[in-house]
Amino acid sequence: MQEQLKKLEQEATEKVTNVEDLKALQDIQVAYLGRKGSITEVLRGMGKLSKEERPVIGELANTVRTTIQAAIDEKKQLLERAELEKQLENETIDVTLPGRSVNFGGKHILTSIIEEIEDLFIGLGYEVREGPEVETDYYNFEALNLPKGHPARDMQDSFYITNELLLRTHTSPVQARTMSALDGAEPIRMICPGKVYRRDSDDATHSHQFTQIEGLYVDKNVRMSDLKGTLDLLAKHMFGTDRDIRLRPSFFPFTEPSVEMDISCKVCAGEGCSVCKRTGWIEILGAGMVHPKVLEMAGYDPKEYTGFAFGMGPDRIAMLKYGIDDIRRFYTNDTRFLKQFHEA
Repeated sequence: MQEQLKKLEQEATEKVTNVEDLKALQDIQVAYLGRKGSITEVLRGMGKLSKEERPVIGELANTVRTTIQAAIDEKKQLLERAELEKQLENETIDVTLPGRSVNFGGKHILTSIIEEIEDLFIGLGYEVREGPEVETDYYNFEALNLPKGHPARDMQDSFYITNELLLRTHTSPVQARTMSALDGAEPIRMICPGKVYRRDSDDATHSHQFTQIEGLYVDKNVRMSDLKGTLDLLAKHMFGTDRDIRLRPSFFPFTEPSVEMDISCKVCAGEGCSVCKRTGWIEILGAGMVHPKVLEMAGYDPKEYTGFAFGMGPDRIAMLKYGIDDIRRFYTNDTRFLKQFHEA
C-alpha cells in the first residue's frame, strides 16, 4: 500500500507539472484527491492492515495528499498569472492614441430666443405664465371677443378635436385664463410663450406648428404710449439699438385700437432693398389696446382698467435676426444647422 501511495504521488505531481490549463488541473485534483479519487480508493483497503501498519499508512496518506495539494496550488497560481498576463496583453490600451472628442448638446435656437425675451420682460416686472395646448373653444376664441360664427375665426384655421376642444391657435388663451382667475381683483403684467397649431401648409414661411410669445399688461391708466415704449425697447433689445419701429393701424378682434409693428430694415438702414421689399420696413408683430369686451368678460371694469397686449413669433424673430430663409430648418433636426447657434 505504501508503494501504491508513493506511485500515486509521483503520477499526480508529474501530471500537475505538465498540465497547461486550469480546467485540466481541476480534473487532476478530483481524480486524485476527490471523494472517489485514487488515494481514497487505496485507503479503503486499510481495514485489512494490522494495528501497527494503520498509523504508518495513515500518516503517509496525509503526506501524499499534502504534497499533491501543494503542487496543485502552486501550479494553479502559475496558470492564473499566465492567464491574466495573456488577458492584459490582449486588452492593452494604447495611451498614446488621440482621445475621442465629446459632442456637447446645446439649446435650440428658438429656446434661446424665447429665453432672451423672457429675461427682458422679467426684468420689466412681468411674470411668465403657461397654459394648456389642448384648449377649449371658449378660451381660445369666445373669451377673446371671437364668438361662434365670427368671420375672424377663418384667419386661424384650427385643429378641432371635438366641437368644444381644439389645439390652441395662439397663446392668448393663457391671458384670458389669467384674467378670469383674477376676476378683476388686481393688475396683470405677464408674457406667455408656447407652441401653437394652425392648419397651414408647411413651406418656407409657414408651419402647422410654431411658437408664440404674447404679452399682456392690464392696470389703471395704461396707454398706447406705454405699449409703444415697451415694443421699442423689445426691438432694440433683440435687433440692436440702431433699429427704429413704426406702428401701423390694423385689426384684431381682441384689441381696439390694433396695430402692426414694423422694424427698420437692418440691411438697407431703411433706404429700401429686396429684403424689405423696397419699403425700408419689416413687419414683426401685432399689438393693440385690450378690447373693453375682453376686459369685461374676464371680470375687469373697462371704465377703470385699460391694458395692452402684443403677440410675436420667436420663429420669425430668429429668422430676421440671423438671416434664416426657411422656417422648416427649426424643426427638421439638422444638427449641422442647429449647432451654429449654440454660442449665439
